[in-house]
Amino acid sequence: MSFLGFSQETQKLTFFEHSDSFNKKRFWTVAGIGAATYTGTMIGLNQLWYADFPKSSFHFFDDRGEWEDMDKAGHFFSAYNESRLFFEGAKWMGIKDKNAIWIGFGAGTLLQASVEMLDAYSEKWGFSVADIGYNTLGCIVFAGQEWIWQEQRFVVKVSSYRKPYSEEPIVSVSGNATSDLKSHTDNLFGRSLPAYFLKDYNAQTIWVSGNIHSFIKNKESRFPKWLNIAVGYGAQNVFGGYYNSWRVGNESYRLDSEEYPRYRQLYLSFDVDLTRIPTKKKALRTLLHLVNMLKIPSPTLEFNTLGQIKFHPIFF
Repeated sequence: MSFLGFSQETQKLTFFEHSDSFNKKRFWTVAGIGAATYTGTMIGLNQLWYADFPKSSFHFFDDRGEWEDMDKAGHFFSAYNESRLFFEGAKWMGIKDKNAIWIGFGAGTLLQASVEMLDAYSEKWGFSVADIGYNTLGCIVFAGQEWIWQEQRFVVKVSSYRKPYSEEPIVSVSGNATSDLKSHTDNLFGRSLPAYFLKDYNAQTIWVSGNIHSFIKNKESRFPKWLNIAVGYGAQNVFGGYYNSWRVGNESYRLDSEEYPRYRQLYLSFDVDLTRIPTKKKALRTLLHLVNMLKIPSPTLEFNTLGQIKFHPIFF
């Protein structure tokens, strides 16, 4: 018997099958991949996000309302999906459900706390209690569903579609220089796909996608098992933490609030739970589980804080 209380003997498995008992070889495989992923993620985040900013001693930072709270939605999404992926890894090793839930919860908490520590030692940011709260909520949403229903009826997803930014000249406050929005967003959000996928809050939408069939008591119902209703959160015209102003050298720039009003968006859309699409191919089923964190483009209603209601025939 192992420390976790499972037999280490297991039948010969295909790679994509979960083990029904603790598998020592898989444990060391997952431990190695997990350590490498953790190290690589921390190094990558440091290079993408923190490397260009000065360090400081540990300090707190109240960032509620910054970026129209899109970063908080991102923390919620990341913690949920990290918990989900580590839970699946634990199940693949043969760890039983309740212990796997705790592993998923703990791994999601650890990864997000590590990111928060990078913030805590960066002069531009700091340790955010609000971030920790959203991280914890994401982990709880995953673990709570697994504990109560033994399935994920509500999945936290992301979509991202970056529109081109204007290259029209913007005159500095002093009137002595010009810049443009594209140059500013390239510096702010990055030029590469990984950078602006993570950082461009105007492009991101965070979704909670709920499966309808899982709440139908008649399990013989012919209602599509894969069809979801999703509620999304986004923001537009966000070109600074709290204000659309920035500096380039000694020059300051400020966007006209009439032309670029900052606003929040709430979306209602259809979605597909890819994990509920029937397939006998285990490799395909694994792939569908991995990409299920991405929202499927669908017809969407938008409600925003400008008082507008918009219909998007297809929204990414």
